[in-house]
Amino acid sequence: MFDRLAALPLFAIFAVAGLVVVIASIRATKLADTIADRTRMGEAMAGGIILGGATSLSGIVVSVTGAASGDASFAFSNAVGGIAAQTLFLAIADLIYRRANLEHAAAEPANLFQAVMLLILLSLPIAAIAGPDIAYFGIHPISVALFLAYLAGVRLSTTVSEAPMWTPVETRETRRDEPEDEAELHRSARGPATVFAMLVVIMASAGWVISQTGGQFITRFGLSSSLVGSLITAVVTSLPELVTTLVAVRRGALQLAVGGIIGGNTFDTLFLVFSDAAYREGSIYHAVGMNDLYWLATGMLMTAILLGGLILRQREGPARIGIESALMIGIYATAVAVEVAA
Repeated sequence: MFDRLAALPLFAIFAVAGLVVVIASIRATKLADTIADRTRMGEAMAGGIILGGATSLSGIVVSVTGAASGDASFAFSNAVGGIAAQTLFLAIADLIYRRANLEHAAAEPANLFQAVMLLILLSLPIAAIAGPDIAYFGIHPISVALFLAYLAGVRLSTTVSEAPMWTPVETRETRRDEPEDEAELHRSARGPATVFAMLVVIMASAGWVISQTGGQFITRFGLSSSLVGSLITAVVTSLPELVTTLVAVRRGALQLAVGGIIGGNTFDTLFLVFSDAAYREGSIYHAVGMNDLYWLATGMLMTAILLGGLILRQREGPARIGIESALMIGIYATAVAVEVAA
């Protein structure tokens, strides 16, 4: 269907699909905050599981569709490129939040644990790539391990959120997770959850359109799958995370902002699981190139720096942003330069 379109309509459809994802994500952020209050789940967990998973659906559709069509590099780079881009968004939010370093103000044990879990999950694909080329029913054993590790991590994250064994030092810049309206605690979450589910379907549908137009960019304009996946579709499908982060920061829901990015990135590792299942020519891990592995390493490095910033809790850094934010911006800019030059 899309292969018959001229270039201009193709770009227009791509832009409209991206805009639909962004608009739906704005509404989803407000609903996630409401759901967090009414279910007493907490902003960090709601951001990491509900909001993070919902805003990632358009990206997972892109990766799975790419893998099913036989383009392993496109599927893989869209997943890991999105993780790097979304981590960058926290640095952008730190620039906007002027009271203090965002990582200082959003102190939350659940976010720390999810960052550690993300590093563990990202290390598993490296083990698969470096290990023997094996697959059972077209699926690498690491994909199964990654999926089970994700489920175990979510369960442990809930435990950390509900019964933390330590708490961060309170300062005047620390933003605590408290309901804006106490009446919210006594209202049903069914209505907001229903609307939220409808928005999820819309974002997933837009993700399919983005995957189809992104595939046309590769074939029609001779672009590499890694370039399109890591810098075009990954960034566009990650725009909900940017929007939801900025909206959450503006609303003062800092734990929701940080948890949404880290939790969304954790959920994004499942892109590789589903993509491996959709890729029918063997293990997807042994069909990717070095550029894709480079973006995986970039995502891990940026996550490690973010984790360090969450632990350090620097009050104020250069240009009134944390040193971790400055480093993440520099690392991502370097990665983009390397990808374009490759």
